[in-house]
Amino acid sequence: MPEALPPLRTIHAGLRRTTEALAAELALPSGGTPDWSALEWRLAMAAAAAHGVSPLLERVPGWQHPPWRRFLAAQREHVEQRHRRIVALLHRLDALARDAGITLVPLKGAALHALGLYEAGERPMADIDLLVHADDAPRAAALLRELGYVESFAQWKHQVFKPAAQPPVAALGEHRDTPVNVELHTRIHERLPLAAVDLTATVYPRAPRPGLNAYPSTAALMAHLLLHAAGNLCGRSLRLLHLNDISLLATRMTRRDWEVLWEGIEPPWWAWPPLCLVARYYRHAVPEAVLARLERDCPPLLRARARRWTLSRVSCSELWLHGLAGIEWCRSPGEAARYLYRRVRPTDEARRERADMVRTQLWLQDRSWVTASQLRRIVAWLTRPVPRMDTLYVVRAALQPSLARAEE
Repeated sequence: MPEALPPLRTIHAGLRRTTEALAAELALPSGGTPDWSALEWRLAMAAAAAHGVSPLLERVPGWQHPPWRRFLAAQREHVEQRHRRIVALLHRLDALARDAGITLVPLKGAALHALGLYEAGERPMADIDLLVHADDAPRAAALLRELGYVESFAQWKHQVFKPAAQPPVAALGEHRDTPVNVELHTRIHERLPLAAVDLTATVYPRAPRPGLNAYPSTAALMAHLLLHAAGNLCGRSLRLLHLNDISLLATRMTRRDWEVLWEGIEPPWWAWPPLCLVARYYRHAVPEAVLARLERDCPPLLRARARRWTLSRVSCSELWLHGLAGIEWCRSPGEAARYLYRRVRPTDEARRERADMVRTQLWLQDRSWVTASQLRRIVAWLTRPVPRMDTLYVVRAALQPSLARAEE
């Protein structure tokens, strides 16, 4: 039988404390080893795994706590081995897409690796994200099936494909044997929280060619990273890895590069909150002039909230679920009213999406909370703190060595 967890309030406080320490150490290493309890070191492992920064922290020379160093070294080894599998798969996709005359754009992590911002083993990639023109999506799906993939589920944002014969792996953080899923996108957009911001025209190549294509520019990649981070902020699911990605790419941006944010139909009102958080931890990564201009575009309520955010409050390190997460991103009373209505009466699409998540995600299986009625969920939100299932999953893995297979 698994051991009982410590009190949830103790876990909550420990996750916040260790997450903020991890963020500070990654941005500006101090070299001093924290005076933490055994529980806090385990929670630090959970936070590092959840935020995708274990292998990055391995290269930081400080924090000489032997179990911690072994954990980081093992994570880097797993990520490096998995990265080789991902690179091989991308080469196969490139060759097949060339033969089929299909344009594919590897997104986010794959693009950052291609630019040389990360070495193999430094940055985990949960899956491969690919942008394809909507007209070519059926042929791209057929190409993935040719590689042994089957469709796992589809939602408004993308189609998810998984290897047909590879089961998921229960592990703390990254594991070499975790299947490499592929997410197929026909649009680059986020709901914040209801109205969609669409960057497809910015991200799709100007002169597409068959095979794998890069983003049109560094600026287009930055715009996508910022919108993706904004979507995660809206759902309180930001990761430290997102901030690190943006800070590294920002070092390559010129004044002209930043201007691409204002070349759309409306001002990039969504870009300041993620950049504000980047600037909180990576002090000199973003030009002050860019921050000042974007701050003027940000709606007043969102701007006021974002000024007080810390990573631990807007990420999975915030243990408690927030029933109205993302409402500050609403830009009008009407949108806020529609948001509240959707919280009480979820759409059929939202119900299907939840059912797909329960079916496909290890951390949601056998958890009664996620299959409860919306009424029961609302009553729980109003009467007691409700923990996040994704956070509890990684905490349990960190506290139960038999599940922490990434340390093997």
